[in-house]
Amino acid sequence: MNKFNQSVIFASIFVLASCAQEPSNDDIKQRKLAQADVVTEHTKRQLLAKEMMSQRTVVLAEKKRASYATQAGKIGAIADMALVQQSHQPLPFYEQNSDLEKYTVIDDNGINLVNTQPVSTFSIDVDTASYANVRRLLNQGRLPQRDAVRVEELINYFSYNYSLLSSKNSNTEQPFSVYSEVAPSPFNANKKLIHIGIQGKAVEKANRPASNLVFLVDVSGSMNRANKIGLLKNAFKMLTKQLTKQDKVAIVVYAGAAGVVLEPTAGNNNFAIVNALEKLSAGGSTNGGAGIHAAYRLAEQSFIKGGINRVILATDGDFNIGTVNQTALKSLIEKKRKTGIALTVLGFGEGNYNDALMQELAQNGNGNAYYIDTLNEARKVLVEELSSTLMIIAKDVKIQIEFNPNVVSEYRLIGYETRALKREDFNNDKVDAGEIGAGHTVTALYEVSFVGENNQAIDPLRYKKAKAPTLKNSQPSANNREIAFLRLRYKLPEQAQSQLIESPILVESVKTELLNSSDSFRFSAAVAGYGQLLRGGKNLSTMNIEQVIELAQNAKGADKYGYRSEFINMVKLTKALAE
Repeated sequence: MNKFNQSVIFASIFVLASCAQEPSNDDIKQRKLAQADVVTEHTKRQLLAKEMMSQRTVVLAEKKRASYATQAGKIGAIADMALVQQSHQPLPFYEQNSDLEKYTVIDDNGINLVNTQPVSTFSIDVDTASYANVRRLLNQGRLPQRDAVRVEELINYFSYNYSLLSSKNSNTEQPFSVYSEVAPSPFNANKKLIHIGIQGKAVEKANRPASNLVFLVDVSGSMNRANKIGLLKNAFKMLTKQLTKQDKVAIVVYAGAAGVVLEPTAGNNNFAIVNALEKLSAGGSTNGGAGIHAAYRLAEQSFIKGGINRVILATDGDFNIGTVNQTALKSLIEKKRKTGIALTVLGFGEGNYNDALMQELAQNGNGNAYYIDTLNEARKVLVEELSSTLMIIAKDVKIQIEFNPNVVSEYRLIGYETRALKREDFNNDKVDAGEIGAGHTVTALYEVSFVGENNQAIDPLRYKKAKAPTLKNSQPSANNREIAFLRLRYKLPEQAQSQLIESPILVESVKTELLNSSDSFRFSAAVAGYGQLLRGGKNLSTMNIEQVIELAQNAKGADKYGYRSEFINMVKLTKALAE
């Protein structure tokens, strides 16, 4: 029996006892005071109980939220799928990530008014790390957090087989062809989608230059897992089988310190290379900076003039001692890039995966960032697409689009947020940009609104600048036959001066129906829509998860390796997890 109940009983006994005799004025006063005390105590207890219950609710909610954040598949704040499908609104995805994985915060590109900002400039990107990482998270039963999704990397995971044109530019054969297509957008009504494609020239294995490769392997304690050091070994074994006697391979490891495990060895000496890989074991802290320094020194010693000189870094990105300052690491890699030694990054593992650092290092090293979640992904990157991974056919590739204000009122670049450039950077050859490997395809999508169409996102200005007087002999501005003017700048691998490609995108090329567009157009649109949905889908009004599946299935086309079928299954898995 608690004290409160005791006080109530004692007060009741006192009242009953008092009733046995005629109460005096003092008795009445004492009785009223006792009753008042009971009521006051009861009120206090009620208020205290309410407060305690409120606090307990908060604590339980926090515990429940934390539990959801740490258990795979327990994703909070998922919008109801049925409601989304009924309203044809995009599906918002959210994930509460409690682990130590690091991702760069990305703000989605906004809608720009052509009259105030007619030019869009960005660096190309052929990284695919985000796609494989998203797949890994889905296979673990959880939806990816927003910043783990880079839409352009999802789009560029797939090859779109654009036709390769043979053309001349400045007496030098172009290393790639440029393609464009315009059709209705599946993302929003009364808008158009501009699809820009770049097809790099393929190089046969027999024609690939000699390679000087340094495998830089993270053997720190955090790598001591089957999906890290175990998968890493098998990945490099597959790569080794693609090499010839003209190639060289060296292996550098780093943990608490860095060391050379294999001196430069002929690429066809499979026994020596595999034997060195087999002996690798993980343990200790991670001195990534020391490892990178050692790897570049070894690459310089075996430098092949006119060949492929590349450091391949395999890690989870958990650099915790040594040169951990990202600025210092980027400066070192940029300096070595100028000497002709590039950097490719292979990411492994989970929990402490540092995606942000992997992206930074690859972008500054004239290389690409890949995430290896399965042995099949290792085969794709290091066997099937080895020439693309190793051999650069064009560097510092920049895209610039100037929209015609007579035709286009608004535009939005889908993805490439981390690759944005200033307008003046386009003509500045000192500004670094992305690289295209042999056989690579690069795809970029713009959603635009035509002048006079409905569904304009931005209201027109009330006060407009007066037109400047025109000179008698001046040429008219871009005519109404052009939607936009496409410019590309690139450098050949051994050159420091860029070359320019220019091409108009014409109104007459616009397809009136989405179904009349190519498989490449529609499949890339499905992937782009999926990526935007994973990031919240704030700029989508006519596409949901079901429509992504339908559009991708109808545009799958030739699927030699099954990657497009796998994508469709990924979207279906996403739908199931969200439900």
